[in-house]
Amino acid sequence: MKKVLVFVLVFVGLSSFAQAVKTYQYTQMSTIESVVPGGMGRSRMISTDEKGQIQENNLENFFSMVGINFSNVRNNDKVITDKINEYSKLGWELYSVNTGVYATDGKTGIFITRYLFRKPM
Repeated sequence: MKKVLVFVLVFVGLSSFAQAVKTYQYTQMSTIESVVPGGMGRSRMISTDEKGQIQENNLENFFSMVGINFSNVRNNDKVITDKINEYSKLGWELYSVNTGVYATDGKTGIFITRYLFRKPM
């Protein structure tokens, strides 16, 4: 009787564990923001739409001729936040964010951010 009870408990436990394991679908969005002085760089947001098509949207460069352009930073924040909200409305959860900086000569470079989204399948 004890063996049967142990077997049932193990079976129920494994069944519960198997049901708790979720599988997810993932998508990624990347922003590349230029830190080239004078607005000479190119900044972009790359994402995927509902049909799986790659979208490339312009972002503003961080710097103008006189230094950091905070209006551009605010504009980029709004564009990025709007895209995150769009993904959220489609059922995507922002799962992970990774950032990095690439600089060639100490005066120019890019600031890249990768946003990983997931949703249950």
